[in-house]
Amino acid sequence: MNREKYIMDNLKGKYNYLLEKGYKVVALFLQGSQNYNLDIYDDDYKSDIDAKAIILPTLQDIILNKTPISTTLVLDNDEHIEVKDIRIMKDMFIKQNISYIELLYTNFKIVNEEYKEYIDQLLMMRDSIATINKNQFLRCIKGMSMEKVKAMEHPYPTLIDKINKYGYDPKQLHHIIRLCEFVERYLIQEESLEDCYLSSQKDFLIEVKKGKYDLEQARSMSVYYDSRTKIICDSFIEEIENINCEAIETLNELITKVIKHSFIEELKMEDEYEDY
Repeated sequence: MNREKYIMDNLKGKYNYLLEKGYKVVALFLQGSQNYNLDIYDDDYKSDIDAKAIILPTLQDIILNKTPISTTLVLDNDEHIEVKDIRIMKDMFIKQNISYIELLYTNFKIVNEEYKEYIDQLLMMRDSIATINKNQFLRCIKGMSMEKVKAMEHPYPTLIDKINKYGYDPKQLHHIIRLCEFVERYLIQEESLEDCYLSSQKDFLIEVKKGKYDLEQARSMSVYYDSRTKIICDSFIEEIENINCEAIETLNELITKVIKHSFIEELKMEDEYEDY
């Protein structure tokens, strides 16, 4: 199987699905295991291909003050597309959530050609966006690790089969370990964010993901790695909140340009329709 083609074909299908639903899509980004080089496609396990999409409001949406769209579409194969209005996606970047910052570093995306120059600009400033508030970025990583610990044995309906089989969800454990690896490499070894997203312990994490370890081992590992993540993050969180206001301003200006461009094109189409 050609992995890259398989992933891109899947994303193209999702992109077209959103267009058929009537969304004004700026770009669709891959989210999840493929970005960490931890995806699996074998008889025992098949990784989902999930995505996040940036969409645009219409002029009418703005005039009528409609709530910006923020929703998750679940497809027939249980894969997900998280759909976010560009204004909300901007806020997610500013809030420094690692799962959204991740989108700026993926190699897998579908970009609407009409907005390519804007997405190129967005990606060029990805390191600035990722460090808008480094303290907050680290707090988000620490918080995500804690959430994975809580979720590891929680019998969510979508995870109940794993809980019944293993006593816990191995996928949550692999995320806990991956986040610890991320902060060690990013903060202690001072590797680039782009490199840190790609795991350097693929074989081990895939074993974890496939449920190699029993419940007691999983509990012990989750406590160890989550505690280490907390210790590392806390040691690098500064007393003063250093916020990159220039990056926020540049991001706001870029999003404004994208929305303005969309409205101009929308009005042109209306004029052409009326002339017709």
